[in-house]
Amino acid sequence: MKKLIFSLLFVITHVNIAIAAPGDVAAGKGKAAMCSACHGASGISAAEAYPNLAGQHADYITKQLKAFKSGDRKDPVMAPMAVGLSEQDMADVAAYFASLPRTAPTASTGDSATSKAVVQAPVKYVANAIAGKSLYELGDESRNIGSCSGCHGKEGNSNVLIYPNLAKQHAQYIEKQLHAFKDKSRTNFAMNQFAGAMTDEEIADMGAYFADTKAVANVKVRRVKAAALDTEAVIAGKEKSAVCASCHGADGNSLVAMYPNLAGQSADYLTKQLKEFKNGSRKDPVMAGMVAALSEQDMIEISAYFSTQKASVGNGSGSEIGRQLYFNGNTAKGITACVACHGVNGKGMEKAGFPAIASQNAAYLTAQLSNFKKATRGNDRNSMMRNIAKKLKKNDVEELVKFMSTMK
Repeated sequence: MKKLIFSLLFVITHVNIAIAAPGDVAAGKGKAAMCSACHGASGISAAEAYPNLAGQHADYITKQLKAFKSGDRKDPVMAPMAVGLSEQDMADVAAYFASLPRTAPTASTGDSATSKAVVQAPVKYVANAIAGKSLYELGDESRNIGSCSGCHGKEGNSNVLIYPNLAKQHAQYIEKQLHAFKDKSRTNFAMNQFAGAMTDEEIADMGAYFADTKAVANVKVRRVKAAALDTEAVIAGKEKSAVCASCHGADGNSLVAMYPNLAGQSADYLTKQLKEFKNGSRKDPVMAGMVAALSEQDMIEISAYFSTQKASVGNGSGSEIGRQLYFNGNTAKGITACVACHGVNGKGMEKAGFPAIASQNAAYLTAQLSNFKKATRGNDRNSMMRNIAKKLKKNDVEELVKFMSTMK
């Protein structure tokens, strides 16, 4: 939804990791017969309001069927269809649809002699596929709309099994789901954040893009970002931040690897951390003393200053294993992909409260993952980081940190 996506979206307050039972394609073909009325015998729906299932990830289909059955995803049609399915039934149906070839949805022209004329409603907005592509690939940092491609892949071809393919999906269905995430009738923390920040016109643009991604495949997208202004808060914060310089650097780029870089970090996130050092919900004997005399206005101004500074590059060595963990997680271990909350380039999601981790030094990242793992740091929302970090082995942490500390 450089953060849309998924995480999107994805971590997220309630992310479910789907580890499906092995499915049988032949058995699934028979069981999928009841699905054909809406989704087509070949998994290609004739009705644009219903999704194409052909070639969709089996893990994703299974996850959605379980959600329809449990009521986590609400739909009056799908709920009774899923309620009688066992886990094996779901796995078989999912395996069958995943085995089918994905073909682009085509509109039915009908017989010209018998087709009835359809009167179209006046068009209020002409959707722009190029704008949709730009939002899909780049997101909009100013509104915390992350890049969709981080979770759903280039042109909607997802490499992460629990995130759906959007390629060759009905444009109307994509728009319908984005509106559902926007009004929260369908719940997913990351997608609710991303879609909630999108206008109706942008949702239409996204649909237009997926109506024919090849039509704009050669169009290059570009983000224009306004320069940060020196507001009164930033100017005041620069003076007040002098006390922070010995550990975090005058411009927020620390010369000591064990201390975090603050430059470019979200102002809201920095303010939250300062408040929690002061009230004790984040414990640190050094920081507790530093913030004791700060007023809330002091914290806001200091945070505003550091958020406008340019971050330097971290000191990582890189790791392919770490990159895979960051972008894909590990379903076998129940480890959720970091990209869902921290974005494709590690820039975080300001309005969702997820910090930037790009440009951080390896020693600091290691320390924080260790603190979350041991639960000595506990100011994460809904224990999200603690629940993820406790599943990381020592080698996982090492490889993740090697990769994350190269992000910029």
